[in-house]
Amino acid sequence: MHLTVIAKAPIAGRVKTRLCPPCTPGQAADIAQAALADTLDAIAAVVDGTGIRPVLLIEGEPPIFTPKQFSVIPQRGDGLEQRLRYGFSELGAGIIVGMDTPGAVAGLGTAFRQLERGVDVLGLAIDGGYWAIGLAYGDDDFLAAAFDHVPMSTSHTGVYQLRRLHQLGRSVHMLGSTRDLDTVEDLLAAAAGRPGGRLGDVACAVAATWS
Repeated sequence: MHLTVIAKAPIAGRVKTRLCPPCTPGQAADIAQAALADTLDAIAAVVDGTGIRPVLLIEGEPPIFTPKQFSVIPQRGDGLEQRLRYGFSELGAGIIVGMDTPGAVAGLGTAFRQLERGVDVLGLAIDGGYWAIGLAYGDDDFLAAAFDHVPMSTSHTGVYQLRRLHQLGRSVHMLGSTRDLDTVEDLLAAAAGRPGGRLGDVACAVAATWS
């Protein structure tokens, strides 16, 4: 099995653009880089000694801080739904997470027990999306049905995805919900919560420039 983070290379003007303004493109890229670095570290800690394969599913060039034990695979497809579909098609059973929730990723070890039982997993984000999805198995026909035409980046994406899995006869274990990092409100919450790691430091430093 695999534990994969799906991410964009943290390049100014191409990541976290919803934070601009008040962030500058450079600040937004710094936030993305910090979140990705913390998430990669969290994944490395989860998989250590387990035999679970750590993977970076990346759009663009992998950052130089990518740990050596990670397999690096380029994303394929147009839109997040296709990129998830092709990611699972190439990687097989496992879990794909976003790059914004390193604290939640740190608690994923027990989720693999559900996959071993043949149960999928899904973690909802408080904005209506989802931060993690795990599939116990599935061929290409299933993956097409599971993701195609699921509307991404809406306030009901997580519900749509859960409904689609249930329609396909899957059992789904719900992971804890968490806040991702798409809006200024999310960034301020990260700064106020001081989650630690690079993301907490960068969120506080960026927020301080607005006062």
